[in-house]
Amino acid sequence: MASAGNGTPSHLAGELFKMMTGVDLIHVPYRGVAPALTDLLGGQVQVLFTSTASSLEYIQAGRVRPLAVLPTTRLKLLPDVPTLAEFVPGYEASQWYGLGAPRNTPADIVDRLNREINAALADPKMQGRLEELGAVALAGSPADFGRHIVEETTKWGRVVQTAGLKTH
Repeated sequence: MASAGNGTPSHLAGELFKMMTGVDLIHVPYRGVAPALTDLLGGQVQVLFTSTASSLEYIQAGRVRPLAVLPTTRLKLLPDVPTLAEFVPGYEASQWYGLGAPRNTPADIVDRLNREINAALADPKMQGRLEELGAVALAGSPADFGRHIVEETTKWGRVVQTAGLKTH
């Protein structure tokens, strides 16, 4: 199982798979996704958990066979590729990005930023571009995002602990 390096999203996605299935995969960390993809293409490794954006050109060229996507819903970009959760119930590993502000930022500023960001994410051009990258916009409130951060921190903390990974 190749990854973009120790502790990267691709590594943790693989560790979550191992934890949920009991499948014993040997982790091979690389210094980034490009060399991991190179060895996947060359047959030196058999599997790589990576983002759609980094592998899409190889999928479209028929050089990489996608086995599953990691979000809980199929991607419009790859509608015939099942989700991993279809085979491993409860599996979900998505990379996500969010915007934070200092703790004491006035509520009216936070609310305005939230409204503007949600409006941008609702824009059809933005949604189209995200779909081209295999991404999905998740608009919501600051409280929603706070809950998401707590849930993700708990989930990935369990993965790190179960896999016996060490922080440096």
